[in-house]
Amino acid sequence: MGKGIPLNDEDRIPWLCNLHDILLRDVATGQQVVLACSALKKMYRDILIKGKDGAPQKCAEPGKEGLAEVKLLVVHLSGSFEVISERLHQRKGHFMPPELLQSQFDTLEPPSAPENFIQISVDKNLSDIIATILKVLK
Repeated sequence: MGKGIPLNDEDRIPWLCNLHDILLRDVATGQQVVLACSALKKMYRDILIKGKDGAPQKCAEPGKEGLAEVKLLVVHLSGSFEVISERLHQRKGHFMPPELLQSQFDTLEPPSAPENFIQISVDKNLSDIIATILKVLK
């Protein structure tokens, strides 16, 4: 992405499998975990929950079967292309160039039932967004 080339499924799947393994490890030790990432497709969110079993191809070590699932609440921050583009252009030194934003919108599959999610508009102020998330988590 830093070179102006959007990531594809092949790029993302091993990374998502690693994130799943990290989530499992941390949850198993009793930690409450917040993971911030752009899991744009339902398949990506499935991988975060189920690991390799959520992927169309094997991404874990051969012989490892039946990894546990992670309980996941997806917080979908929604906003118009214009609002997000404006904010992205204001960032300095970010790895993702603004020119890739359209590819992110093209890839996006917003969460829907039966996924465990809430949708919050980025038009809200940060304290309202945080309060909404905390209320749902209680």
